[in-house]
Amino acid sequence: MAINQKPVFQQPQAAAVTVDLPPNDVTRYTADRRFFGQPLGLATLFFTEMWERFSFYGIRPLLILFMTAALAKGGFGFDRATASSIVGIYASSVYLSSLPGGWIADRWLGLQRSVWCGGIFIALGHLSIGLSAFFARSAFFVGLVLIVIGTGLLKPNISAIVGDLYPEGGARRDAGFSIYYTGINLGAFLAPLVTGFLGERVDWHWGFASAGFGMLFGLITFRLMAPRTLGPIGLRPNGTLQEQGRVRSLSFVLLGIVVLVTVLSIVGVVRIDAVKVAENFAVIILSLALLYFGYLFFFAGLTGDEKKRVLVIIVLFAFATIFWSAFEQAPTSLNLFARDFTDRHVFGWEMPTTWLQAFNSIFVILLAPVFGILWLSLGKRNRNPSSPAKFAFGLVCAGLGFLIMVRAANLVIVGGAATRVSCWWLIMSYLFQTFGELTLSPVGLSSMTKLAPRKFVGQMMGIWFMASALGNLIAGIVGGNVDPNKLDEMPVLFQRTAISLFIAAVVCAALVIPIRRLLGASDGD
Repeated sequence: MAINQKPVFQQPQAAAVTVDLPPNDVTRYTADRRFFGQPLGLATLFFTEMWERFSFYGIRPLLILFMTAALAKGGFGFDRATASSIVGIYASSVYLSSLPGGWIADRWLGLQRSVWCGGIFIALGHLSIGLSAFFARSAFFVGLVLIVIGTGLLKPNISAIVGDLYPEGGARRDAGFSIYYTGINLGAFLAPLVTGFLGERVDWHWGFASAGFGMLFGLITFRLMAPRTLGPIGLRPNGTLQEQGRVRSLSFVLLGIVVLVTVLSIVGVVRIDAVKVAENFAVIILSLALLYFGYLFFFAGLTGDEKKRVLVIIVLFAFATIFWSAFEQAPTSLNLFARDFTDRHVFGWEMPTTWLQAFNSIFVILLAPVFGILWLSLGKRNRNPSSPAKFAFGLVCAGLGFLIMVRAANLVIVGGAATRVSCWWLIMSYLFQTFGELTLSPVGLSSMTKLAPRKFVGQMMGIWFMASALGNLIAGIVGGNVDPNKLDEMPVLFQRTAISLFIAAVVCAALVIPIRRLLGASDGD
């Protein structure tokens, strides 16, 4: 539906206002304006997703700190390379699980049931991690697997419901998504403050448990409010009964495989080297992406114009992977730097390590409206940069963020392993990385929908998730190089990351004009 088309619920006749709509009429829920001029269902999704993100960003920065902490301090005593690789595998799996999660919702469970089931899996995962304090270490990893499964069911489908609240599209839909993303960043901001304090100052498992309580609050919110505020929206799957049966069977097969591998790993039949698994996983993801792009070019029956657009998507995929491989070092290398080499004292009190992770969310909340206004202003003057140009700018900003960390790491080397540098080095690094995120991430999502061939739009969104997954894996593989016993490796890591980002930015900028010519009037935007 065109975004300028008049919404179906805005009827000028007075009689339309007095009609008592049946409870299951979708218009009853989409025409609602009781939540800041938005449907009340948006409030349900806002708070559900806020608590889900609270649980995700609550546990993520704690993982590497907990796994590398000595046994005497309640941790696992893992070496940093292993712990960082586990974090990379976990984060990557979360993104990849969105692909089957969306498929299961579309063909079997429906959006609402997928969100509900996903939340249950996530809550059980946190419970399992919390109980690992009393049971075997294996309960911790079972919990991570459950969270991956749950996030795959919940994350893509709750966003899809938000879109279904606005069948008319337009500015109201954009405003609704802006409010929704504010909830995401609010949860991401609050999470490390709560879970970090409890985890680092009370007990690791209290931190993990508090993240689980967040998901529990989200589940309760969704269960109580969804029937009254969402009604039939996203309730029924799109698949036929036969398709539902096939998807259900295949889903149970996939779940069985995951359970089997997990059990074999726990009992020791299959021994897993996390670093090698991460490296091989990265190769598999990259190979799958290349095979898919090859399929599109040679076997999908695309027109010449569509193939040109897919070529641009491949370019953006490569640059997005490079960006996320740097940006997603926040819970690994930068988190370890915050713990081991950063002076976190404020007025004589030392803040928890994870509190520094909250600055990215603060910056996003404060700066997202500024960037939105900037693009609108440039657009009105016909000076809005193309997508590749914005990508190049985002890569430069991220590179500057890691260039700052090169200087901070060199200060540590000069002073020795006991040196603690100002927390402002990390804060400024996070600021520039946020500039990059706000430039590249929303533009990338928009570009996928604009450039993708019509019948492959959903799959192209999956490709975008694959770029994030691959970036997370790479960040996990390299993130363990921040170590007091290997000080010389630390500035090298940050320097290589910065150089990679700057080279990518130069190449991306050099491709702006060729891409514009390739796409013609679309200008690559």
